[in-house]
Amino acid sequence: MPPAHASAPDPAAIREAVRLLEAGRLVGLPTETVYGLAADAGNDAAVRAIYAAKGRPADHPVIVHLHRRADPLRWAATLPPAARALIEAFWPGPLTLVLPRRAGVAAVCAAGQETIALRCPDHAVAQAVLEQLHAGQGGLAAPSANRFGRISPTRAEHVRAELGDAVAMVLDGGECSIGIESTIVDCSVEVPRILRPGGLSADDLARVLGIEPQALQAPSQGAEAPRVPGALAAHYAPRTALRLREAAEIDAEWPARATEVGVLAPRGAPAGASPGGRAHWLGLPESPRGYAQALYAALRALDALGLREIWVQRLPAQPAWDAVRDRLRRAAHGAGPDIA
Repeated sequence: MPPAHASAPDPAAIREAVRLLEAGRLVGLPTETVYGLAADAGNDAAVRAIYAAKGRPADHPVIVHLHRRADPLRWAATLPPAARALIEAFWPGPLTLVLPRRAGVAAVCAAGQETIALRCPDHAVAQAVLEQLHAGQGGLAAPSANRFGRISPTRAEHVRAELGDAVAMVLDGGECSIGIESTIVDCSVEVPRILRPGGLSADDLARVLGIEPQALQAPSQGAEAPRVPGALAAHYAPRTALRLREAAEIDAEWPARATEVGVLAPRGAPAGASPGGRAHWLGLPESPRGYAQALYAALRALDALGLREIWVQRLPAQPAWDAVRDRLRRAAHGAGPDIA
């Protein structure tokens, strides 16, 4: 089935997507962060189909997405005060909360853990689907719509190119406005902690919770912390080898290797450089938000060129860049053709 294109929700496409989801099929779904591979979270067989399509390990949990008026307590056993405050401030939005799981609910989504990860996406198409799914009280398991460990999709065409006929339908909601995954916060413990940086910063969260941002980083994630998406050392990776490099190193070596190396940097190519042949330098925005929004599409574009390497300029060691630096570090660790 071809993509259902919609800059705004198309009623017929939404109805068809809901029909497919309630029948246990998989649908490519836009959110403000990345495109998700969606299935009815209450249908264990459908959720297992996500794992099969992505090649995702069965012990790697998936996030359940909810309508803005849905009751989280259908999925979570409790909503601690900190979770309620964060929901009030940031839902719908790029925030996932890890909460104690309600007994007998969504065990496959939780990968057998006693916690469940919940999010309310801030995208009109996703919300339109969720409003109709099981009369607005259903949930969608929706990890990123790509092969496990690879670059997340931020456009509808990325989903179809990567997953093909494993997806019954792709809803096209345009390019994702944030472009990297949600921030995951563990609210199953007394003091909330960030398990994955993302579209919301520690400063954003700390202001609402009335604590210092550093408190959200400690204790660091250890064996006792819930397993969450995107926490493996290798993730978000292209098939082309990716290296993180200083700006001066790139500028010195790039002209001689411009035909075989792609560059990603928050700036244009150095003035006066005269690379031979065709150059592949992608200049991204200088702001953390702009860079994040463009990152995955740029990585996919360079990865498709058959280059020897992708060089990514190291980014500032500032909190505003934490989420993007996290993605690039994991991409560099996992880049190459041998990742599963």
